[in-house]
Amino acid sequence: MKHILMISTGGTLASSYSENGLAPGLHGNDILDRIEGLTAGFCVEEEELFMMDSSNVQPEEWAQLAQRIYERRLDFDGIVIIHGTDTLAYTASALSFALQGIEVPVVLTGSQVSIENPIADATENCRAALHMAASGCPGVFVAFNRKIIMGTRASKVRTRSFDAFESINYPYAARINSSGFVVNPAVPISYGRTCCLQNKFCTDIFVLKLFPGISPDIFMKLKSMGVRGVYVEAFGIGGLPSRKRNITTAIGEAVRSGMIVVVGSQCLYEGSDFTVYEVGRQVLEQGVITAGGMTTEGAITKLMWALGQYHDMNRVREVIKTNLLGEIGTMLDWCGN
Repeated sequence: MKHILMISTGGTLASSYSENGLAPGLHGNDILDRIEGLTAGFCVEEEELFMMDSSNVQPEEWAQLAQRIYERRLDFDGIVIIHGTDTLAYTASALSFALQGIEVPVVLTGSQVSIENPIADATENCRAALHMAASGCPGVFVAFNRKIIMGTRASKVRTRSFDAFESINYPYAARINSSGFVVNPAVPISYGRTCCLQNKFCTDIFVLKLFPGISPDIFMKLKSMGVRGVYVEAFGIGGLPSRKRNITTAIGEAVRSGMIVVVGSQCLYEGSDFTVYEVGRQVLEQGVITAGGMTTEGAITKLMWALGQYHDMNRVREVIKTNLLGEIGTMLDWCGN
């Protein structure tokens, strides 16, 4: 019988209805009572770390959660995290970087409807999370709608549907279907590593979504505000304006001043390639780092994590460019399998 730790942090799954709307109010033991039938094959211990709407979950909570997981990881076969869906993908990615080499499965899940609701998706999501936590596949994952997604690849793509999360540019790590719980052999799992806690995150970053007419002066203003890193969501496969309002030159000046600039695409799927068009190649010449197939959540949290760990900007640049956990690149032929 696998020994699983369930850490509750709040979110919709743990929410109750009130005149002011849904708010977290169910404790870990309340959740266990409601999924009692699912836990019959496991030995589940619960604890409550905090009770928050995930919109209020900040890097300080990521650090606290990573610390707790690190402290308790070797006492259990796997860990399930109950978390709100709005920032769940950010937390999953942040934990992936903070807990590299984690020896057990750490699985985040939540729901679109409170577990108090008879039609809630919470039960199925908890079922998937428990089975992944007991799988013996180490790493950080998201369990939702019978799909298991790598922590650095998850993104919330729907606000109401039970099928709220997708694996962006990467195959599912596992699925639950008529064949049972099926782990995807195409997804590499790292075994035999020793976890090292690295849970410092820098919040001096900014996310900039380009739009026609945006002023290049934004980079000078960001620099004056003390921003150390910027993630730029460019157009299409990799395009930025270089005429009239010359964002490319402004980025180059920011990079030369010591700012880390990572560029990706506003498009959710298929990644970016700044070598395709002239406007993309021009920004590459400015010393930017390309995000490739990274999700926005993955790029943001990796930038925050790298700046939190290292003071040497050259080291930060190298770490961001290195594929640490499958977050860079795409596996498009396998996606959807």
